[in-house]
Amino acid sequence: MTNMQMSSHSSAAGQRGLSGCTLKMIAVFTMFIDHTAATILERMLVQMPAGGPVTQQNIAVWQGLYLLMRLIGRMAFPIYCFLLVEGFFHTANRAKYALRLFLFALISEVPFDMAFNQKFLDTSYNNVFITLLIGLLTIWTADYAICRYKTEGLTGRERMKTQNLRGICVAAVLLTGGILAEILHTDYGAGGVAAIFVMYLFCNDRMRGFSIMVLVLGLLCGMLEWAAFLMLIPLRAYNGTRGRQVKYFFYWFYPVHLLVLSLICMALGLGI
Repeated sequence: MTNMQMSSHSSAAGQRGLSGCTLKMIAVFTMFIDHTAATILERMLVQMPAGGPVTQQNIAVWQGLYLLMRLIGRMAFPIYCFLLVEGFFHTANRAKYALRLFLFALISEVPFDMAFNQKFLDTSYNNVFITLLIGLLTIWTADYAICRYKTEGLTGRERMKTQNLRGICVAAVLLTGGILAEILHTDYGAGGVAAIFVMYLFCNDRMRGFSIMVLVLGLLCGMLEWAAFLMLIPLRAYNGTRGRQVKYFFYWFYPVHLLVLSLICMALGLGI
């Protein structure tokens, strides 16, 4: 662990505030709303199937509902980024953490493509687990560079030289992570990796770090992302505990709910 490390999780039973599990449930709920709009509702608006609920007379209402659901969905990704950084500092085995993200990136790709690309496999736009994995590897490598080039005990020219070298290494790592996300066409792309990196840098000041992270997402991924500033309210109540241990529920929810939404679209005649 480095001097960037957060305070350890409290295990005190009955501690007030929201646990990490509760934050994940908020992220899951808002993500489901967002993806329902991005799959079923978006296809209904584009295709307007005969006899369906969307007509020329009420399309403005449906478009408003669509926009509202997508705004709600902006809450999810910043919370996942925040909890990824929390997990990075507190996990007992970072390699296993990265491996889980990799395995679920593979598991999720077909359901993701069915939901958003309307194909069984399409590499033009890839799932968010890949973004999270690249983000994890980026902050892991940056953390190593910060540990490798410490400035404690150094003075004058040596201190400046070490600081410059560390800065160059960290910048190169971030640039590499962002380029990799863009090459792989991941959800949120370089903006997502940058958001994770920002949260890592400000890990000791969660509220400020989250605010800057959302600002970065808005600048790099679209102004709708700024709706996630509302998540500062529950984040302020975060008590640093993990809460109930239902880890694999959150991993499996992503591919399973995308598959279910895709099957609903197929049942409604809205494509794959």
